Amino acid sequence: MTAPFLSVLMPALNEARTISQVLDAVLASPVDLEVVLVDDGSTDRTWELMHACASADPRVRAYHHEVNRGKGAAIRTALGQAQGEVVLIQDADLEYDPADYPRLLEPILSGKATVVYGSRAFSSHTAYSYWYVMGNRLVTLATNLIYNCYLSDMETGYKVMPREVALSLDLQARGFELEPEITAKLLRSGQRIYEVPISYAARSRAEGKKLTAMDGVRAVGALMRYRAWRPQRRR
Repeated sequence: MTAPFLSVLMPALNEARTISQVLDAVLASPVDLEVVLVDDGSTDRTWELMHACASADPRVRAYHHEVNRGKGAAIRTALGQAQGEVVLIQDADLEYDPADYPRLLEPILSGKATVVYGSRAFSSHTAYSYWYVMGNRLVTLATNLIYNCYLSDMETGYKVMPREVALSLDLQARGFELEPEITAKLLRSGQRIYEVPISYAARSRAEGKKLTAMDGVRAVGALMRYRAWRPQRRR
């Protein structure tokens, strides 16, 4: 069996309300892909729905954490099982639209870029709150200042890159500080991040939004901590 071009890594924690819709949208994409699902210790029907989808579609594989270990740990589990040439992280809610996959992959397919981020700054979107948007901008500004780069949306959930590049980052974060860890290590390893506009529909706290102000503080701390990171040289 030929390996798919794209591996969609989808961690989930208590996303039974939306995961079936997201999976339908991902599997409707015209891209040659597989979906690697990881249930991170959910207490609702998330794992049941994941397992049912994996049983029904050979492009889907599902894995389960008995206890909640954090988004970063779930991504590492998914990455370790991925077989595609390129990997993309997809949240299991309805904030990010899989219809954007072709736009995200085009710079890689055309040879313009190795790493692509989907930026929420330049396209149609709805916002969760003013302070959420300002917090995201501040964390992105911190990234630009610390790493002397220019990104418009460091915290975007759509980060696309070759699987081998993702594996070389030796990711360690357990929670949402995974986003700054990925970005910091990509920049420290000399990767230039290419941004493309994506659509975004933010959900509210009542709808399941999990990020808090403390996650922003942790993100800045992670950016500072990984400033000293050096990529390992392969023999």
